[in-house]
Amino acid sequence: MQRTSTEGPDYFHKVVDCQWACPAHTPVPEYIRLIADGRYSDAYMVNWKSNVFPGILGRTCDRPCEPACRRGRVEDEPVAICRLKRVAADNKGDISARLPSVAAPNGKSVALVGAGPAAMTVARDLAPLGYKVVVYDREAKSGGMIRSQIPRFRLPEEVIDEETGYIEGLGLEMRLGQSVDSLKALLDEGHDAVFIGTGAPRGRDLDLPGRQEAAANIHIGIDWLSNVSFGHIDKIGRRVIVLGGGNTAMDCCRTSRRLGGEDVKVIVRSGFDEMKASPWEKEDALHEDIPILNFLVPKEFTHKDGKLTGVLFEEVEAVYDEKGRRKLLPTGNPDKHFECDDVLVAVGQENAFPWIERDLGLAFDEWDMPKVDPVTFQSTRPGVFFGGDAAFGPKNIIWAVAQGHEAAISIDKWCQGQDVAERPAPMTTLISQKMGIHEWSYDNDISNDRRHVVPMRDKAEALKDIRVEVELGFDDRLGFAEAQRCLNCDVQTVFAEPLCIECDACVDICPTDCITFTDNGEEEDLRARLKAPALNVEQAIMVSDELKTGRVMVKDEDVCLHCGLCAERCPTGAWDMQRFTLEMSHANDVGGGACQAR
Repeated sequence: MQRTSTEGPDYFHKVVDCQWACPAHTPVPEYIRLIADGRYSDAYMVNWKSNVFPGILGRTCDRPCEPACRRGRVEDEPVAICRLKRVAADNKGDISARLPSVAAPNGKSVALVGAGPAAMTVARDLAPLGYKVVVYDREAKSGGMIRSQIPRFRLPEEVIDEETGYIEGLGLEMRLGQSVDSLKALLDEGHDAVFIGTGAPRGRDLDLPGRQEAAANIHIGIDWLSNVSFGHIDKIGRRVIVLGGGNTAMDCCRTSRRLGGEDVKVIVRSGFDEMKASPWEKEDALHEDIPILNFLVPKEFTHKDGKLTGVLFEEVEAVYDEKGRRKLLPTGNPDKHFECDDVLVAVGQENAFPWIERDLGLAFDEWDMPKVDPVTFQSTRPGVFFGGDAAFGPKNIIWAVAQGHEAAISIDKWCQGQDVAERPAPMTTLISQKMGIHEWSYDNDISNDRRHVVPMRDKAEALKDIRVEVELGFDDRLGFAEAQRCLNCDVQTVFAEPLCIECDACVDICPTDCITFTDNGEEEDLRARLKAPALNVEQAIMVSDELKTGRVMVKDEDVCLHCGLCAERCPTGAWDMQRFTLEMSHANDVGGGACQAR
């Protein structure tokens, strides 16, 4: 193999697995160290720049960072990254003076349709640059699906108000309670760019026998959650069936338990492990005594005298072909009937754009979704951009935020007459952490430490009130203890070939056997010949230039714990521990976009 190039940003970025996995590329180890140091406001602002809604996401994020966490490779559970985000939000001081100042008006106007996470991220990035940002939303408050679809026992309203308020305070023109019924009319207002972040507002229905006859007690999940959130619904029947296996279904069943549902069931056509709901969402439902029944396909809503009596299901099983593709086939067992008073249908969401005229130059695909460039988020009509669920279908809040950042860069470039396809590079630094022969500026302890459990409100108390938050969050003590589990994966092992004398001291002291000095070869061959074979091909191996003996140094990045023992033991300083910092480019960054042309 050729020497591994570490000059570009991606190599070390990929080694910081948690940051790489985060769609917004939040610098996770950095803010965790700040939490461990008690610098909660600093930790909050690191998050705020990347993911915009630390208090919200610290409660509701889908946590793509945690399965990637390196701690999960040496112990059963990763660092509780998401809940540490909440620690920063809960313990911060007054950060109002640290929010960006707003530049003088630059003469450009941007209309945002929807006030959800994607659009509010665009607003946060563009407003400080002097743009006139006009936000339209049919609801009376901003937040979009954050406010309408996430139950208050998971996300208190005051947290939403606080974090959307930071953005509104940047001088936005908020036209709340005002629907946009025509994109053409909006374009005629003379805005320089339009961003559409209306989410996926339409819940899928089930066209089954009995649907119309029993319609009074069959509810679309996301609409029902919205009505609960806004106080239009405050009760449900004693026996409830929730159809669907995603996070919306989990919110529906847990909300039902708080509104009078005593016998609440979730019934899913797939297996338990294949459900789209996050593992912790399923755990929370089971904790609240809600059974999840699998491999049952609804066939009919049963009714009598115009009233729902239950749902009839066909039992299926998963059968896999030679290519591993799954089919759900009937078992042949008798159908199962479950009695109920209400049904909540949570089997997916769809986009709806009846307000976008089809003669404006916007192309739509066969699913009636707008054709959107996945890099620039521009539609086929220049100057019209999409993001969040409106662009590519339902995903978690953190994806909407990441797309909002990218769309803001594009809008800034578009408004300044620049090529939106030219993306600004992120900013990176490498700084040595050495303070002495055996002393580092970061905590490099690698002792075993099990994940700490987030304190929960007593179940009986939690089920009494739909607005009482269930998770209590980490206090200072538990937050510090959990922060200490972070292995500081952003502190990189940097190898200098000219200084190496091939004494193998680093090999002897490495606790995971991730360093090997050996003859060079092709990657597959090298991986097999290492002291501990590098089996995870998704993560790179670092290969040095040829050393004095003709051998090369090979390090398996997959199992390295960034403990620094190799650098401590090295007699020549060939190894060093250097903190890698990556700052993703946003529209408001110095050197990071067209804003610098002004």
